[in-house]
Amino acid sequence: MDTSYPRGEHLPMTARGSEPSSATVIPMGAPRPPRDHLVWSVFNTLYLNLCCLGFLALAYSIKARDQKVAGDLEAAQRFGSKAKCYNILATVWTLLLPLLLVALVVTGALHLSRLAQGSMSYFSVKFNEADYD
Repeated sequence: MDTSYPRGEHLPMTARGSEPSSATVIPMGAPRPPRDHLVWSVFNTLYLNLCCLGFLALAYSIKARDQKVAGDLEAAQRFGSKAKCYNILATVWTLLLPLLLVALVVTGALHLSRLAQGSMSYFSVKFNEADYD
């Protein structure tokens, strides 16, 4: 078993200038345009619009799309990032609020049931007739 380091193939060393160097060019294609999150913003505006966060997300999404069409990709990225933040806030707020409400209703119902059980023992006490004389 050979455990010598390095384990790759050995390439012969050549002098610097003895042969022309060739660079490898990797075509990357066009850069990906920034996302504007417009569909998510419309959904948050129509269905989950708490505290107008969905409307703010929609406004920034439209600004991001306008900047993308105008060719200012940096501003489009900035507005798209803000739209994404507002969309996340609107979605989390909308999902968290009903869960919190359900938790409060359940704990309130449990508390009321325990209170009712305690009050039932109060009404079941029988007094003697002698106490009312």
